[in-house]
Amino acid sequence: MKDKAPTKRTPSAATLSRRTRLVEGKRTAILDAALQIFSRYGLHGTSLDQVATLADVSKTNLLYYFASKEELYLSVLRQLLDVWLLPLRGFSAEQDPIIAISEYIRIKLQLSRDHPAESRLFCLEIIQGAPLLLGELEQPLRETVEAKVAVIQGWIDAGKLAPVAPYHLIFSLWATTQHYTDFRTQIDAVTGKTLDDPQFFAEVLSSVQSLFLDGIRPRV
Repeated sequence: MKDKAPTKRTPSAATLSRRTRLVEGKRTAILDAALQIFSRYGLHGTSLDQVATLADVSKTNLLYYFASKEELYLSVLRQLLDVWLLPLRGFSAEQDPIIAISEYIRIKLQLSRDHPAESRLFCLEIIQGAPLLLGELEQPLRETVEAKVAVIQGWIDAGKLAPVAPYHLIFSLWATTQHYTDFRTQIDAVTGKTLDDPQFFAEVLSSVQSLFLDGIRPRV
């Protein structure tokens, strides 16, 4: 008589949920550690051993989640690009443009304050010619910006905004709000303050909003 094959146990929902949380937790820890090191040393100055040590995982375990340093680097860049573009994606034709752009400035300054490493890494990648991120910039980023340019142009055509060039408005918003994190050291050297100072943050927000909103309100 043949022995019966052992019955396979189906993991319970609780077990599967716990495993998923562990996997997600490790993946997040690796991405967070990679962001910190890539933003300081760039792709070529960073080793997977450094990332694994900071994430408190083995290098073998890291390679289970990300097959190479380049794949890990791209994953970090895609994640930060999603965070950075989220406020812009919120623009819609039915919004009041003055309120929408005012809120966009506030959110972007908060992102600059709270995510300096992300901004620093993105800036570093762009300065180097975006060798790994160029595909993302030419496809998803371009599509997002083109869609929001159409929204801004619609506001202008409806007489809700002054006739400004939508692309240059977006570029100027990016440059101004990210300046406070990308050139944080310079701002701190000149003013002795950064966006971490609540009073300085409020001053910057009010000034930047006034500069933009006074320039794009409909002419009467």
